Amino acid sequence: MAAGRGLVLALLAAVGFAADARAADLFPGGAAAYVVELDGRTLWSKAADRALPPASLTKIMTALVFLESGKPLDGVVTVSASAQRASGSRLGLKAGERLRAAEVLAAMLLRSANDACLALAEHVAGDKARFAALMNARASELGLVRTHFTNPCGHDEPGHRSTARDLALLARVAMAKPVFARIVETVDLPIATLEGRRFALVNGNELVGRYAGAIGVKTGFTPGAGKCLVALARRNGIEVLLVLLNGRNRWWESVAVLDRAFAEAQGAH
Repeated sequence: MAAGRGLVLALLAAVGFAADARAADLFPGGAAAYVVELDGRTLWSKAADRALPPASLTKIMTALVFLESGKPLDGVVTVSASAQRASGSRLGLKAGERLRAAEVLAAMLLRSANDACLALAEHVAGDKARFAALMNARASELGLVRTHFTNPCGHDEPGHRSTARDLALLARVAMAKPVFARIVETVDLPIATLEGRRFALVNGNELVGRYAGAIGVKTGFTPGAGKCLVALARRNGIEVLLVLLNGRNRWWESVAVLDRAFAEAQGAH
């Protein structure tokens, strides 16, 4: 009996080791944390509850707060001097320029433009501190217990943190908003200020338009966060969601992981 029990335990340990090794091989280039969901069920994960800088994945929450604020999509957003001075990725907006809110939202999600992001946050709440408070209130409502925002754009700041698991939930909530979903699956989009200055937005998510079934969601990078990605793809009624934080080889390895998840799904049917 003891020998039989020992054999069972050894087999279980071997299975557990194999599963761990399989997960460890998902991102051979290295990743601080990730979660891969298949139709809402966690398939593989690493450090999924570890609080880390989320870079511009933050903008998913910024978009959600705007979309739930009651502000109309055709409302006019006026660019402030502080928005013009936004650092990092920018569209190049000038103080005093005006755009429709929907186009500011698109610039924030597709180009990851921090000047557009700050302009939208100020449009909703007056300043970025008050907007961050709205973000944290919404995070609490959603049960994102390991998430805390200090700014709307994803800049590296003390206390600005989220987790792969929290971001997966946030992405699903945002993708349930038709406007959000339409924007993040767009490959390119022309927009213009009300004064007539034109911009060509190109989706920074290199999977959209290139990887079969890719429909979003958001990329991010800062020196503190590294390369981050929330990717969502659907094929034949199967949905795979990937959240990657600080993945060194973000694109090629994410494609391999998505392929692997779809293969796993096909094998289960």
